[in-house]
Amino acid sequence: MELTGAQSLIKSLESQGVEVVFGLPGGAILPVYDPIIDSSIRHILVRHEQGAGHAAEGYAQVTGRPGVAMVTSGPGATNIVTPLANAFMDSTPLVVVTGQVATQSIGTDAFQEVDITGVTAGVTKHNWLVTNARDIPNVVAEAFHVATTGRPGPVLVDFPKDVANSLTTWEEPGPVDLPGYRPPAAADPAAIAAAAELVLAAERPVLYVGGGVLKADASAALSRLVELTGIPVVTTLMARGAFPDGHRLCFGMPGMHGNFTAVTAMQRADLLVALGSRFDDRVTGKVSSFAPLAKVVHVDIDRAEIGKVRRPDVAVVADCRLAIEALLAALRERAAARPGALDPTRIAPWIATLDEWRERFPLAYDRAPAPDARGGPPPLKPQYVIEQLRAATPEDTVLVSGVGQHQMWAAQHWRFDQPRSWVNSGGLGTMGFAVPAAIGAKVGRPDRMVWAVDGDGCFQMTAQELVTASAERIPVKIAILNNAYLGMVRQWQHMFYEERYSEVYLSPDLPDYVLWAEAMGCVGLRVTSHEEVLPAIEKANEIDDRPVVIDFRTDSMEQVYPMVPSGLSNDEIVLHPSQQGLAR
Repeated sequence: MELTGAQSLIKSLESQGVEVVFGLPGGAILPVYDPIIDSSIRHILVRHEQGAGHAAEGYAQVTGRPGVAMVTSGPGATNIVTPLANAFMDSTPLVVVTGQVATQSIGTDAFQEVDITGVTAGVTKHNWLVTNARDIPNVVAEAFHVATTGRPGPVLVDFPKDVANSLTTWEEPGPVDLPGYRPPAAADPAAIAAAAELVLAAERPVLYVGGGVLKADASAALSRLVELTGIPVVTTLMARGAFPDGHRLCFGMPGMHGNFTAVTAMQRADLLVALGSRFDDRVTGKVSSFAPLAKVVHVDIDRAEIGKVRRPDVAVVADCRLAIEALLAALRERAAARPGALDPTRIAPWIATLDEWRERFPLAYDRAPAPDARGGPPPLKPQYVIEQLRAATPEDTVLVSGVGQHQMWAAQHWRFDQPRSWVNSGGLGTMGFAVPAAIGAKVGRPDRMVWAVDGDGCFQMTAQELVTASAERIPVKIAILNNAYLGMVRQWQHMFYEERYSEVYLSPDLPDYVLWAEAMGCVGLRVTSHEEVLPAIEKANEIDDRPVVIDFRTDSMEQVYPMVPSGLSNDEIVLHPSQQGLAR
């Protein structure tokens, strides 16, 4: 069957099971937009290419399937570089198709020409420049294979306009065979055996769970490992929900703004079993003083992560789910041969210590704030907003966040009991992520309620995508924690720059978020007191035919605690002022 390269591309996307594409047309990609009219693929027209990429990320994070975005050449392509970098850091499977000038014009500085394969070489797993329409089915198959296998990540297919217009034939692609690309799968039995022996010998073990557990769909296997061994769990920012917060052995999030128990458990552990985590600097603090007494078992599908930050005693290069299942089998085998090998009393004193820390050092904030300086009502506490939001929404609600103080409060004060219920930008820390990512998450899981917690600074970067949500009838809900500042930057200036607040004030009233929301076809609400929080949330929850934006006017002086200052040891964690005098 003869068809154009553009038709071949759309047919190839359909053959990969693509149901939705987020995109924005332009000159170079224009030929591809014609066959979309006749395709089963739903196209969602965004208002900025960055929104297309982040929406595709949100879709991917909640579904586990690759998100797909399509943009034109030049500025369209460069506008999606930030989502590509974000997806690369967070191991999110993404397939981005960019238009390109005709092949004979490449290298001539033609209108809207950018060497996007060169630009994105460092922030994609791989990219392709298609020069022959016959290659389209195989290139697309390879792109999806690379994006979704091994350590997931973003890929890019650059598609010249003349290739899109040329005539070709379409054939079902054969098995993907990429020389040099051989992602590991099964774990080395010798490494698993060594890991099992360390687990059986440990008296203060911790399971250090990262986002790789979610990427490998390993949550169920992880739960079985915890039930068998009784080992306590900490879940990183990217792993929230991989193990239920409600479980007695879940001790929450470690890291720069993790809770005292999770941070200190890692510092005092004699064994860290790192599952799909990469010893990020936000978790380790000062590397030389991180977990100084611990032996390390590092399980990761990416060999490049092994030894990059902390040299492990046992390295397991494998898919997390397969590695955990192999470790379970090895532990059961040893328990059968050596009765009492998994006796939980061995680590009972350790669990008791963690329970004591959890009781003495909970997450804290001023729950009875004083009236403001002018005698008005107490300022609205952002942590209270998060707690009320969680209490008033269904258990399977998907929470999306931007980046900054509100992200940390959301990660701390929400209760995550299900995998793929938390969507955020971790490694790159991309402001403006929340609104488009929430749209993508809702498209991926239309059966779930989707709330985004955003800051006023983040919201202003990509709020135009609420026009997309309104036009496409995607009923996301946005809670703006409006403290009139670039809050996290202000916190650092408060703590480390002698309160010299340089270029961080945003104003609570400019813009008027309620009017802005209404102008974009959303319902806009404003909350200024604690008494108004729950009624506003309940009203938002009842609206399901359009997006809702709530402007929560929060305390501009509030800080995120605990905090490990950058470059210091995790042992120097700064607690909330109400806890700083307590003996540890």
